[in-house]
Amino acid sequence: MAKITLVDDDENIVTSVSLALESHGHEVKAYFDGAAGLAALENEPPDLAILDVKMPRMDGMEVLRRLRRTSDLPVIILTSKDEEIDEILGFNLGADDYMHKPFSQRLLIERVKAVLRRAGIEGEDTAAAAAGGGAEAAARALKRGKLTLDPARHDCLWDGKPVKLTVTEFLLLQSLAQRPGFVKSRDNLMDAAYDDQVYVDDRTIDSHIKRMRKKFREVDPEFDAIETLYGVGYRYREA
Repeated sequence: MAKITLVDDDENIVTSVSLALESHGHEVKAYFDGAAGLAALENEPPDLAILDVKMPRMDGMEVLRRLRRTSDLPVIILTSKDEEIDEILGFNLGADDYMHKPFSQRLLIERVKAVLRRAGIEGEDTAAAAAGGGAEAAARALKRGKLTLDPARHDCLWDGKPVKLTVTEFLLLQSLAQRPGFVKSRDNLMDAAYDDQVYVDDRTIDSHIKRMRKKFREVDPEFDAIETLYGVGYRYREA
């Protein structure tokens, strides 16, 4: 169903996770250190990456940091640490989900399914639907002032210039832009961007919004289409 790159220095975890993913039809390539994993992700991008945090040569956070310079590839972070600051850092760097070791293989499979679903990668049916008529794809495209969002291609343009968004960022922006002027609470945005089985707190949403604004301001320093209503939520302002 999907090509998945797993990067973890624990051979037992690599074996068990690979077997679990392969049993659900996924193709898995595994690497045992961050530097090798990053090289593979850049040279042959998969549909999803699963990264451990603590690894030799380069840790998972640094792999994610470098990956996000050029790629919006969906990423799940694995860690044995139980510190909130690590989870916040992962989301700040653009992770799509986060799992603490030890975890059940069943839960990991559900998290993988959820991230792939949000990315529009759900096997042949999804691919066929995305490849359907051009008129249908155009109908799904969303235009709001300078913003153009095309979910079928996961393309985001601002004033004709591409803005590379992660899956989660794309879904958050799409939720806001669908109803300009209407306030979306953080809970509303969580529902739009995350599967029911995934819990994130308010700071995670704030981190994603902060990253999105930074990306748009790299294209347009005057970007101010996403408004913060302190204590309430966010809204999209159509220019």
